Amino acid sequence: MKSELNKLFGDFVSIFFPKECGCCGCVLKYQEKFICIACDFHLPYTNYHEYSDNDTARQLWGKAPLEEACSFLFMQKDSRVERLIYQIKYNNQPFLAEYFGYQYGLKLIEVKAYQDIDFVIPVPLHSSKLRKRGYNQSTYFGRGIARAMEIPLREDILVRKKATISQTGKGRLERYENVSDIFDCQTTVLMDNVHILLVDDVLTTGATVISAALMLFASFDCRISVATLARA
Repeated sequence: MKSELNKLFGDFVSIFFPKECGCCGCVLKYQEKFICIACDFHLPYTNYHEYSDNDTARQLWGKAPLEEACSFLFMQKDSRVERLIYQIKYNNQPFLAEYFGYQYGLKLIEVKAYQDIDFVIPVPLHSSKLRKRGYNQSTYFGRGIARAMEIPLREDILVRKKATISQTGKGRLERYENVSDIFDCQTTVLMDNVHILLVDDVLTTGATVISAALMLFASFDCRISVATLARA
């Protein structure tokens, strides 16, 4: 009886406040959750987790001694994925990042290279930006992955000590200079050879995630793999 009432209430609310697909904006139909069936079918999934020699890994080669690196989606201008990222970052819908993180975590746990991950660390925002936005989208993405893989999410290790100006419009060298020495690690004790999955929302030049990884390498005896929601 209670479940029937909840369904009736949900149907009533949806009449006046219909839920929209996070990728295309169309009204979601019954049993569609967060994204519509059409977008789920047409989203450009990379499948990079299935092989180590992928474009995300190649982009980061030589910049930090990473174990693995992968991205869930391709992002192009004026695409479904670009709209999805906009909804997550600027339209107060971080639950979309957690949803996709959970879907990606289910895939990662099936791959041997990711099965010994000890915990997930999201690339942090500076406190000033966190206060302004109200949430860290990378944390939500990491939370979904951690829940699917049944491992801890650690937000108490990596901190962003400097606020940086937007990377938009900057060249590759400028992006690396903009994020050099912006992270620090909290005083904590980790077991030796711990395997960390460092997660972020979008990979562009890789400057931010590399800066974060190098700080972790300098602070701990660790192995690091990287996963991002999308790659530009």
